[in-house]
Amino acid sequence: MRHYEIVLMVHPDQSEQVSRMIERYSTVITSAQGKIHRLEDWGRRQLSYPIKKLHKAHYVLINLEASQKVMDELSKYLRFNEAIIRSMIMRVKHIVTEASPMVKTKDDNLVTEINKYSEEKNSEL
Repeated sequence: MRHYEIVLMVHPDQSEQVSRMIERYSTVITSAQGKIHRLEDWGRRQLSYPIKKLHKAHYVLINLEASQKVMDELSKYLRFNEAIIRSMIMRVKHIVTEASPMVKTKDDNLVTEINKYSEEKNSEL
């Protein structure tokens, strides 16, 4: 299995739906023996330039380990979800579990809660 990093930009009007989206994508990954190593919800942030006439978006970062088949399926889901205005999937060489610089500036308790959530999801398998 390979390691991937996914960054999602969700429509700001759909911010309440982000947790359900993450849960849905997590079940797709974990049901195919994939693992989520890091899951960060960066919240609503200002865009550097307008995308689809929007100036803000809700950001989510996911680091995971999965097969190519799972990534193809996940890519299809991301492409056809109208709430996601942009997504980027990158293959990385190593597992990344430490907090990103975007979250390090926020409260560290939030980071540990998010990491506990992803560990609980992975341990359920």
